[in-house]
Amino acid sequence: MSGNESGGWIGRPVPRVEDDRLLRGNGRYVDDIDLPGAAEAAVLRSPHAHAAIDSVDVTAALRAPGVVAVWTGADVAHLPALLNREELRTPPRLAELLGPRVAMTPMPLLATDKVLYVGQPVAIVFADSRYLAEDALELIDVRYRPLPVLVDPDLALADDAPLLHDDLPDNTAVAVAARVGDPDAAFATAHTVISEEFQAHRYVASPIETRAVAARVDTYSGDLTVWSNTQTPHRVREAIAHTIGLDSETVRVIATDVGGGFGQKGILYVEELLIPYAARELGRPVVWREDRNENLTAASHAREQIHRIELAADAEGRLLAVRDRITVNFGAYNMTGLVVPYNSLCHLLGPYRIPNVDIDVLGVLTNTAFATPYRGAGRPETVFAMERAMDRLAAQLDLEPAELRARNLIGPDDMPYTTGLVDRSGNPQSYDSGDFPELLRRARAKVQVPSAPGPGKRIGVGYAMYIEATGLGPFETARIDIAPSGRVKLAIGAPSQGQGHRTSMAQIAADALGVPLDVIDVVGGDTDRTPFGVGTIASRALVNAGNATHRAGKLVREKALDAAARRLGVPVGELSLTEGVFTTRTPDGPTLALAELTGRAPLPGTSEPTDGRHGTELSETVHFRPPGFAVASGAHAAVVEIDEATGELKILQYVVVHDAGVIVNPLIAEGQVTGGIAQGIGGALYEEMIYGPDGQPRTGTYMDYLVPTSSEIPDLDMDEIHSPSPMNDLGVKGLGEGGAIAPQAVLANAVEDALRPFGVVVRRGPLSPSRIRALLRTAPAATH
Repeated sequence: MSGNESGGWIGRPVPRVEDDRLLRGNGRYVDDIDLPGAAEAAVLRSPHAHAAIDSVDVTAALRAPGVVAVWTGADVAHLPALLNREELRTPPRLAELLGPRVAMTPMPLLATDKVLYVGQPVAIVFADSRYLAEDALELIDVRYRPLPVLVDPDLALADDAPLLHDDLPDNTAVAVAARVGDPDAAFATAHTVISEEFQAHRYVASPIETRAVAARVDTYSGDLTVWSNTQTPHRVREAIAHTIGLDSETVRVIATDVGGGFGQKGILYVEELLIPYAARELGRPVVWREDRNENLTAASHAREQIHRIELAADAEGRLLAVRDRITVNFGAYNMTGLVVPYNSLCHLLGPYRIPNVDIDVLGVLTNTAFATPYRGAGRPETVFAMERAMDRLAAQLDLEPAELRARNLIGPDDMPYTTGLVDRSGNPQSYDSGDFPELLRRARAKVQVPSAPGPGKRIGVGYAMYIEATGLGPFETARIDIAPSGRVKLAIGAPSQGQGHRTSMAQIAADALGVPLDVIDVVGGDTDRTPFGVGTIASRALVNAGNATHRAGKLVREKALDAAARRLGVPVGELSLTEGVFTTRTPDGPTLALAELTGRAPLPGTSEPTDGRHGTELSETVHFRPPGFAVASGAHAAVVEIDEATGELKILQYVVVHDAGVIVNPLIAEGQVTGGIAQGIGGALYEEMIYGPDGQPRTGTYMDYLVPTSSEIPDLDMDEIHSPSPMNDLGVKGLGEGGAIAPQAVLANAVEDALRPFGVVVRRGPLSPSRIRALLRTAPAATH
């Protein structure tokens, strides 16, 4: 048992209750929704990275067999353009303190005057089947006039660079800077200064289930129901209502089973607006499913950043200052504003004490697919830069890299620790709890280095540490209802994308209520079940929905105890509710099952109140608002073997020690960490979305875009410590993204350590065999 040791359900490694259904093929994904008579949609996408649209002729497509309708930009130009309003919003306090620049770039539902990236929607066909719709796409005649293409964000910032958006003065999407202390003086007087440039390369979330949307209008009520594998159903509902001009209460969005989202499904897309609009306009259900090429080239990308970073230290290796100039490639549209850039800014310091800070971030628009958060959301990129810089500083000071880290870690006695920066909400950035030295100590103790590598093989050891501010607000909702049968219905605003909410949230509710786990039914992401909600993004579901569930359960328990006391004629203080049964303190006292109490009107002639608050309608809705961030943390270590001749990298050992406060379910927690590390290893060694200088994606299929399988992921040597968060009742911290934050950095550090005799410096990934061979060929001390 981990985390909560006081008994109950929290802390138990309960097997996931949803797995039996999913493994038997009884999941309910968007593709499983049966909508008789549905039209299917296919999207015509731009083959150009930047071009003016001179004309679009759909005459032949309209005559194609089975075609119901064909729309171009002119057909939907009267609808509002797509704008991810909530993601683009700058908190007032942050705006006041830092004055960030956030450019608005509304995206037309279908391109009209010009296209800005390969894959931008230009037209949409609705037909009796997807096959017929695809055939009709080929009959649409679009005349393009190519325009200059910008792929490199540095070139996009040049004074003479062509503009992507004519209403903006330049190609800057976001600009924000932060300073703490006197960094210039610290650099001027430092014993050692290192200056480096590191690049986090572009890659893609690539969930096993691509995006999908289905919509139907109820012919009786006129209400619109939308099924989507979104991570944010309430935001999708509001966007649909705004776009079509409906009242929100007439739109229901249901997040079905989701086959992975990882942030890519956490934003709004034009398809989520076009399909519901089509269902109303065409008078029949409509379905759209993304294919894999669309997912790789036209869904959101992530990670691409350039860090020009400097560290200053004294003679003992204690950090005096950091300076970082961060350039983020936003792609063609600013979809999420400060989210990724500011995450990078306020996570750069990590677990280290750095008194002087100078960070400047620019988000740049280019003719590539738009970039948005992906598991880690700006943290893997900035951890790659900082942890690489720490290893370069260690080499300059002739210190062992782990020792340099140990000398600079914030200690547990310093908690809560303020960095001098401000967090995403605009409040002073504070680490609420943690023991960073213990994380590193445990990781170092686990590392085992082979004594004698084989001929032509090099062994390297790498370390990387991170912090993650989890539990992003502004709120999340939980509603608990006790049904007449005695079953507990728990509805939360955050849908599951594979995290096991139906198990972990049930564990929290079972403890709060005092009922068995198997009487609890959990529904997430149905806007009719919880009218208000935010969603599953930013490692926030457990912190926010979990604590809302906990508080709702406690309130329902109080109501149930009050009603049972009146029913049994005993003082409420004499009653307890355990395993769904009310009992008294006296051994022979009366008992009452929860099912006997619910779903019944007050008995005639009794004193039972009917005011709702103390009646027998046992339900409560809670909106939990976190007072601040719960900061999770971790230390990773890796031992790798490099074949000098082939460049092949083998992970001999991968160590992770993490701290996510109280662990609700250790099995789920281990799965979450493992999944994050697997995706991090994919980015470190295999995955890269490559564009040519003409803006054409060169990795548009799995023939070119390499995703690791289970055989490429090593067994993990895992450990954990528990620093409960004082920011919420349960003491929990977010866990879903943590595993993905450090792998790129730790593996790059291990590779550089292995190839140190050659003078190799690793400045970007992925560390494929060909890239490692190139590093060896161009190294200062290369021998052939």
